[in-house]
Amino acid sequence: MLTFDPHDDNYIEELSTYVAIPSVSRDASAETMEEAAQWLATQLSFANGRVVPTAGHPAVRGEWLGAFGAPTILVYGHYDVQPTGDLAEWNTPPFELIRDGEVIRGRGVTDDKGPVLIVLKVAQAFLAQEGKLPLNVKFLFEGEEEVGSPNLPDYVRAHAEELAADLVISADGAMWRPTEPSLSVGSKGLVTFDLKVSGAKEDLHSGRYGGTVANPVHVLSEILAGFHNRDGSITVEGFYDGIPPLTSERRAEIAKVVFSDEEYRKTLGIDELFGEAGYSTIERLWERPTLEINGIQAGGKYTVIPHLATAHISCRLVPGQIPENVLGAIKKHIEKIEHDGVKIAMRADHGGVPAYTIPADHPANRAATTALEEVYPGESVLLAVIGGTLPATALFEDVLGVKTLFFSFATADEKHHAPNEFMRIKRLREGMRAWEVLWRLLADGPHKLAIVGK
Repeated sequence: MLTFDPHDDNYIEELSTYVAIPSVSRDASAETMEEAAQWLATQLSFANGRVVPTAGHPAVRGEWLGAFGAPTILVYGHYDVQPTGDLAEWNTPPFELIRDGEVIRGRGVTDDKGPVLIVLKVAQAFLAQEGKLPLNVKFLFEGEEEVGSPNLPDYVRAHAEELAADLVISADGAMWRPTEPSLSVGSKGLVTFDLKVSGAKEDLHSGRYGGTVANPVHVLSEILAGFHNRDGSITVEGFYDGIPPLTSERRAEIAKVVFSDEEYRKTLGIDELFGEAGYSTIERLWERPTLEINGIQAGGKYTVIPHLATAHISCRLVPGQIPENVLGAIKKHIEKIEHDGVKIAMRADHGGVPAYTIPADHPANRAATTALEEVYPGESVLLAVIGGTLPATALFEDVLGVKTLFFSFATADEKHHAPNEFMRIKRLREGMRAWEVLWRLLADGPHKLAIVGK
């Protein structure tokens, strides 16, 4: 058994340096993204860590291949982070890691810088104390996950032979909730698009021109409201195509999961839950697709008729849905809408991602379950579904021919993508122990025999 640094503050200090780099892939400078990538490459010096170019932000690669006859795993994660949003909503500076009791706060601390640091510390401890890793490990950390990994597919395809492995393990993702250990057996897919309604060539005085021209905001509001029935179901013809019916057996499995609508509602600070009729809250979270309006831009608090109104929309997809088909169905739905005096245009973003699943009985899940049971004795390991999207998983299966095991020690309630993102300090040490046990299980015994060649 490895011995880890008994002082959490030492890990926190390292993580603080990493979090201080504002690697927001959407709008950070090339120099900032290079700095974050180089920080990781330095941590990977034991594995020939290096910053490698892509068509966008650089990736970080490394490999330690000294375990003859053992399986080879590819560890995946990302160093980019989401924008901060409104700074006024942050209780502490987003790029200054702050210890607050039993948690640490800062942008990227749980998505995905803290979980990546866990893996690095485990590898370093193995080499320092045992002189080797129990299995062969390749590392791939990207800098564009938070913008949909647009350049990862080309990079992976171009370097498929170098990245070949028996299994991918993702440090990205999250456990379902903090009260029990969990593994994710699936994640939802994603397509995003903008819907634009344009009218006059410029904003118009609402007194002088009001009542004589169509208002793009009115039209956009009508379209957005028409995407759903009052019961929460989606009106777009063909949107649900390909989704298999939710079986009674699957519903029975989900019903066994301890879940309180009332606690969920209170945690969110809302008076009443809402969603597609005919499904429980947790069924909607895990098994049903969504179409959500993420933002609307038009005019402002001044008396004009805006010349342009834009909505940003995302759809989370479930197994059976094909991203291109979903976008096509929405496009047809919009093209049927007629309204005098405006132009309606849909612009899909690059890189739709299908839903991803890994069988519950896959040997990697069995090994991971055993590892979690050792770290959390007496606890049952919950098999959950991630409501978010990890674009790399389907890519790795398509190009490398292997499944991805989700093994993150972030937790879903830690304000991913939101102000005041945080991570529980105890997860650092728990995660290190679990990664150690997992690697040992995959390297030897029945788990090794089961995993090689899968």
